[in-house]
Parts: sequence; structure tokens; C-alpha cells
Amino acid sequence: MRKDLKELISYIFVGGCTTLVNFIIYYIAIQWLNIGWLIANILSWYGAVIFAYWANRQYVFKSSNDTKKEAYQFFVLRLMTLAVESSLLFIFIQLLGINEMVAKVFVSVVTVVSNYGLCKFKIFSSKGEHGYGQN
Repeated sequence: MRKDLKELISYIFVGGCTTLVNFIIYYIAIQWLNIGWLIANILSWYGAVIFAYWANRQYVFKSSNDTKKEAYQFFVLRLMTLAVESSLLFIFIQLLGINEMVAKVFVSVVTVVSNYGLCKFKIFSSKGEHGYGQN
């Protein structure tokens, strides 16, 4: 199997697991703990990012880059997607009146696609390619 196809399949699997982690935390925060959607989204994002970094580094991109720099860049770029995700949730939930869980599903599609591009080309790229390893 081609390396790119294997990587994409691995990313889809890890992304699915990451999304599951995100949704479980979000659901528990919203439904069981009665936390507002914004704080629930931040908590679920944090848990998902920790899982995603570890799983993407180990199983998808098999990175051997400097862990500290790579982790820092991963979290910073994911903060950008948190801002986009929170903004979209605001639009769907506050302005359009869509259910918190339904809105989360729609918004997750945008974040999964953008996170793949950021991971592949900016964070876990091999040294000398487009991202982190470049001087």
C-alpha cells in the first residue's frame, strides 16, 4: 500500500478516535455537568488535542522531530482551530439556535479537514520539507 494512502487511512482512524474523545468530553460536560457550550468545547478540545498529538506522532506520521518544538507547534496551530470551532459553534448555537450536539457534528467536519492539513504539512513534516524541520 502506498505510504500516502496508509497515512491517510491511519489519520482517518486516529481522527475518528480523537473526535470520539472530543465528543465524549463535550457530551459529559454539557449533559451531566451542565457546563455551558463554550467551556465544554474548550475542555473537550484540550482532551482531544492531548490525545491527537500523541496518536498522530506515534501512529500516523511516525515523527522523529524534536518533541518539545513539535508539541508546541501542534498546540499553537490547534489553538487556531479552536478559535474557528468556537466561532462556528457560536454562529450555529447562539445565532441559529441549533442544538449543541448537532452543531458540534457540523463544526467537527471543518476542524478535522483543517487539522489534517496542518499536521501533514506544518507539524509532522520531515525535516527539509514544508514545515517544522525547515530552518
